[in-house]
Amino acid sequence: MSRIGKAPINIPQGVDINVDNGLVTVKGKLGTLTQQVDPSFTININDGVLEVERPTESKPHKAKHGLYRSLINNMVIGVSEGYKVSLELVGVGYRASSQGQVLDLSLGYSHNIVVALPKEVKVEAEMQKGKSPLVHLSSHDKQLLGMAAAKIRSLRKPEPYKGKGVRYLGEQIRRKAGKTAAK
Repeated sequence: MSRIGKAPINIPQGVDINVDNGLVTVKGKLGTLTQQVDPSFTININDGVLEVERPTESKPHKAKHGLYRSLINNMVIGVSEGYKVSLELVGVGYRASSQGQVLDLSLGYSHNIVVALPKEVKVEAEMQKGKSPLVHLSSHDKQLLGMAAAKIRSLRKPEPYKGKGVRYLGEQIRRKAGKTAAK
């Protein structure tokens, strides 16, 4: 058995889960999420606990068992608590500002980069004197949030020599030694 797949999911107060022919819909205070699941899998909801059961011990079913349980768990956590990702802009002159769903970044290029984010992702830019600018992203959809954060990070990936670039808050960058003076 998959250790992840057989773990039960506790459903918090205010979260409603509906399963209809392989389509799992999770509603909560922060929004609604849907996920298509293989219809042969059985999803049981009893006394505020959800369990995912696979139909056979075949390799494809074993492979998807933990995946479906994790996807449903991420949806339950997302609509009840939400997710948050913070990005740090490390570099001289790097700036960030946000207005609504539009993020304006100055990352050392000859022009500013304007990123339009999906309406499900909330963005907030924080600038403090003497500290690197921070960009806070929050959403109820973990997949969409991760994609948006990765897109922003890809605009200027952290480089290994000086460590400049856009990185996740708390991310450790492997640093390389630069050129040494030849004698």
